[in-house]
Amino acid sequence: MSNIIGDAAGKIWQYLETNGASSATKIEKETGISKNDVQRAIGWLSKEDKLIIEAKGRVETISLK
Repeated sequence: MSNIIGDAAGKIWQYLETNGASSATKIEKETGISKNDVQRAIGWLSKEDKLIIEAKGRVETISLK
C-alpha cells in the first residue's frame, strides 16, 4: 500500500509543479488517481511539510511550498 501512496504522491507533486495550485477534485480528475489515494498522498506530502493547503471560499487549494 505504501508503494501506491508514494507513487500517487510523486504524481501529485509533478502535477502541482507543472500546473500550480489546484483542488483535490481537479487533481483526481486530471491525474486519474482515485479519491482515496489522492487524500492519502496529500496527507503524506503534508506530513513531509511539502504542501500549502488554503481554503478559498468552499474550495481548498493545494500547492507546493
